[in-house]
Amino acid sequence: MRQDSPPDAPGAGRGDEPPARVFLDNARFEFRRLRRLAENAISQVPTDEALHERPTPDGNSIAILVRHLAGNLRSRWKNFLTTDGEKPDRDRESEFEPRADLDRARLLAEWDQAFAVMEGALAGLGEEHLGRTVRIRGEAFRIQEAITRQVVHLAYHTGQIVLLARRAAPRWRSLSIPRGGAPWKAARYRSR
Repeated sequence: MRQDSPPDAPGAGRGDEPPARVFLDNARFEFRRLRRLAENAISQVPTDEALHERPTPDGNSIAILVRHLAGNLRSRWKNFLTTDGEKPDRDRESEFEPRADLDRARLLAEWDQAFAVMEGALAGLGEEHLGRTVRIRGEAFRIQEAITRQVVHLAYHTGQIVLLARRAAPRWRSLSIPRGGAPWKAARYRSR
């Protein structure tokens, strides 16, 4: 286990647990970690208007990314084991349309609802499910592949949210180890 990992992090003294259980616990941990990272970045954006600012005319704003992730999570995780992950009622293209009428509270309510759908589906998964397949846009994926794909998708857009939030925040508070604060570097330089 890394020194900077919390005590409940996957891999912490878990050599005797089945790999499938470790995988599911790690997926839950990473989803929570990425969610917190995005939310902590969004909390530093000073105004609702700033959530809608796009870096280029065809670029995505934080609000667009939040709506897209909410739509994606809801679609993928609702009836996860029994229906295609691309639901017929999802309008993916509309997720990328600017919606200045959506304030922070409404955006975060969509976000919270989508994560609740995902967390509910993940809570219902056990080791016995990991050998099964699910479909996304008609293509079959093993459950581990579908989950990994979701973690990567969330991480990709979370990075974009963090970058946009950092541009919008007048005084940015680091979301990880601030520059110059790496404990391993400090120790190395002190020993010289």
